[in-house]
Amino acid sequence: MTAFLALFVALLAAGMPVFLVLGLCAGAMFLASGQPLVGAAQLVINELNSPTLMALPLFVMAAAFMRFGGVAKALVDLAAAWLGGLPGSLGLVAVVSCTLFAAICGSSVATALAMGTILIPAMLERGYPRSFILGVVGASGTIGIVIPPSLPLILYGIVAEQSVPRLFLAGILPGLLQAAAFFIWVLYVARRRNFPVEPVLPLGERMQVTLVAAPALLVPLVVIVGIYGGFITVTEAAALSAVTALGVSLFYYRGFHWTQTLSVVENGMRSAASIMLIIATALAVGHWVTESGAPTRLVEFLLNHQFSTWQFLLLINVLLLVLGCFLEVTATLLLVLPILAPALRPMGVDPVHFSIIFTHNMEIGLVHPPVGLNLFVLSSIAVAPMADVIRGILPFLAILLIVLAVITTVPALTLWLPNAVFGP
Repeated sequence: MTAFLALFVALLAAGMPVFLVLGLCAGAMFLASGQPLVGAAQLVINELNSPTLMALPLFVMAAAFMRFGGVAKALVDLAAAWLGGLPGSLGLVAVVSCTLFAAICGSSVATALAMGTILIPAMLERGYPRSFILGVVGASGTIGIVIPPSLPLILYGIVAEQSVPRLFLAGILPGLLQAAAFFIWVLYVARRRNFPVEPVLPLGERMQVTLVAAPALLVPLVVIVGIYGGFITVTEAAALSAVTALGVSLFYYRGFHWTQTLSVVENGMRSAASIMLIIATALAVGHWVTESGAPTRLVEFLLNHQFSTWQFLLLINVLLLVLGCFLEVTATLLLVLPILAPALRPMGVDPVHFSIIFTHNMEIGLVHPPVGLNLFVLSSIAVAPMADVIRGILPFLAILLIVLAVITTVPALTLWLPNAVFGP
């Protein structure tokens, strides 16, 4: 295990892509343990042959159609129509529209990218400080991986062998709590710093904007009604959401011409392929880690030293926050979870509760350097130095840490909804 860690850190420090680091480490460890590499390849193929895993690229395709199809603008217009008259209206619009888009795409980076493209120029034109704009859009974008459908929660369900619909429900209340905390903070800052107030639209105009935005909400409706009504599986819901997103984007919002459909598909496939490459190599590493006996030794260590549940969760939170400095979401989840999953029950931690703790740590990793992907996305969109992005994100990072503490210490926040629907 020590040799694996040394090789992993060395390759990562050399600047290699994460999937290549994982692949080389997996190959080296399989050879060192006397197993043929063809066995590792067969293992990866078997692991990828999962009906639930098929949902992931399909949700990525739905997000691509939504991002290019004009859906993001419709959601921004919807939020703006109902938040006019409040101080810092466009900052509040950023929080609300990111939350709505999160319920469609399941990706933090896609949410930050889609909303940042629209909101950053608009807020700059209205005189908002650039660091504040980057902070609110970057932080609100992280809601994309908590509120369902969430790509990391699908992976968590596969690796930890948990019900994905149950995990989706567990993410709703924490995601809304996070959005509410951001909303209150933006409102407080806007009042203190005299940010612009958008005009209040007449009720008729607001209803008209709402009707225009209604088709954009078909995707989360399809997912929620389909899955929890018992009509379709998560994978079928993902396929249906992609088809719905394509239809809404192409024929209603007309965000792109039908001749550009293949180009949008190509963009979505490229994103999905990069994620699947990391998943494939990380699954091989995860199998080797499991076979090495590391999870069993971890459980024995924790039980022998009589760690309490809160001590265990505190240590894990610190570990995940540190890993978030260097690894992106998928790699962290697939590397760490196979080791931690067997220790959850013995330590008195509900795996569904832990899924949201884990995901929230990954949210924080998306907005703190040096690997925070949302920071790089926003820096690129706004053509802004990274120092501006980091300065703007710091207050929201503090809020994320407070929300993490609440999620960790109040399991009912995550467990109440899935238990109410499916039973304890």
